[in-house]
Amino acid sequence: MLRKISVIALVVIVALVSVQCKKKAAVAGIDLNITFSEEKLSDNLITDVTYRWKTGADFEKMGQDLKVFVHFWHKNNLLLQDDHFPEVTTSKWEPEKEYTYTRRIYIPTFIDEFDPDFKGEEMLRLAVGFSNPYDRSGKSKQDVLENKLKVFPPPLDTPEIIYEEGWYDLEINPEAFLQQWRWTAKEARCIIDNPHRDALLVIRGGINLEALKDQKVIFKINDLTLDEFIPEESNFEKTYSIKKEMLGEGDEFYLVITTDKGFKPAEIAANSTDERELGMQISFIYFR
Repeated sequence: MLRKISVIALVVIVALVSVQCKKKAAVAGIDLNITFSEEKLSDNLITDVTYRWKTGADFEKMGQDLKVFVHFWHKNNLLLQDDHFPEVTTSKWEPEKEYTYTRRIYIPTFIDEFDPDFKGEEMLRLAVGFSNPYDRSGKSKQDVLENKLKVFPPPLDTPEIIYEEGWYDLEINPEAFLQQWRWTAKEARCIIDNPHRDALLVIRGGINLEALKDQKVIFKINDLTLDEFIPEESNFEKTYSIKKEMLGEGDEFYLVITTDKGFKPAEIAANSTDERELGMQISFIYFR
């Protein structure tokens, strides 16, 4: 199979830190250093981002809990963001201290290798800073770091994943929590290249708690049950370390996603004409 996929990929997160971002802070008394767990960034990639905030002797305590904005820009398009509150909220920061934490991000597919102007890599502009979470105007933003990152296509041996049965078309809503997803039927199957090695599997999705109560979700690799659970919240993210023995000896294997309950939107919403039988939303399946 060819490597190109849309929202499904395969990765093993590397523990070595090699990509670093650092710039003199625009906010007095604060210095920020950012590192990525990947030696080489690509699209279709899950990577851990470590933030190391250092306050100097001239740091002035903040009077409120500010939000950290983390924006990755591709040209003029906001490709992804990971806005968040630090683990130690900013109102508790003190001079001459270090505050470190790690968060996971997913860099979606955006590189077009068939573009005649593609030169083997793309650039992302990373912008990080503070903002008032109650300010809708954007005027409260304070830049702390800005840097450019080289991003490459995934390795040539990245397995292709095919949505075989039980999948509906991709839907996109930038304002929604999942932002993009495919609805499944009560059962959906993917065919995935077998890498014949250990790998990391990450599945992010959502269920309709208003339509279905105590909906059971089941993940299988071929005929082996990997996990079954009842989500307590509308959205979930599951991470599994997959041993190569689980994938079998064939060149491909099946990832099967099932649920014990489905619903038709037309039967629960007065204005809906959607007669599809829906199981759950899958935002992405990551396997590398």
